[in-house]
Amino acid sequence: MATGRTHRPATRSRGIPEATVARLPLYLRALTALSERSVPTVSSEELAAAAGVNSAKLRKDFSYLGSYGTRGVGYDVEYLVYQISRELGLTQDWPVVIVGIGNLGAALANYGGFASRGFRVAALIDADPAMAGKPVAGIPVQHTDELETIITDNGVSIGVIATPAGAAQQVCDRLVAAGVTSILNFAPTVLNVPEGVDVRKVDLSIELQILAFHEQRKAGEEAAAQAAVPAAARKRAAAAAATDQGPDGDVPAVMPA
Repeated sequence: MATGRTHRPATRSRGIPEATVARLPLYLRALTALSERSVPTVSSEELAAAAGVNSAKLRKDFSYLGSYGTRGVGYDVEYLVYQISRELGLTQDWPVVIVGIGNLGAALANYGGFASRGFRVAALIDADPAMAGKPVAGIPVQHTDELETIITDNGVSIGVIATPAGAAQQVCDRLVAAGVTSILNFAPTVLNVPEGVDVRKVDLSIELQILAFHEQRKAGEEAAAQAAVPAAARKRAAAAAATDQGPDGDVPAVMPA
């Protein structure tokens, strides 16, 4: 029965906090970039800066992996890539289905980063009969009538929903009933899922609205700063005028000849 939960408890079976799990992909991305440049070791300060966190938090996160680095040397880049990849489950192949092959779904299908990060797009699914059989990113689109069979045949446990909001919950229910236990949701709606099903939501409009808030605040601060400049100038002018007044404060003082 649906409970409305969209995530599991804050710790995993190995005792790694959820906040640490959320940062591991950031570390992996930074480490992968270093590996591609053949950098053998990296300090906690350098890696933290590349990942956008502070070094104390990074060292704490890595302690959960049993990795403490070497004083004066730092962390072995290749070994950390392996450690984090193993912890995230990226050392195995994860078949993924994408449901909803509109503009966003097609863009996701064409994203080249899935394969290099341990994910394989096993199927593209859409409700439009006209889309059936059309290749997107070299993969023929299949109709939603085949969803359950596709998931069973490919052993899929991760589903991506890129449908309109109105169809998302029904698609989610079918995915879960067919055995999918992790969902990445791009539809602008909140999904209700049973206990034990993980949902990660990506809402581009919300992210843009948050950026708009910050832009508005920065514009307000800039306007306030600009308004303060004339006021400060008026104060300086008044102070300068006061120093030019005579002892009675009404006429300039005249030095004797």
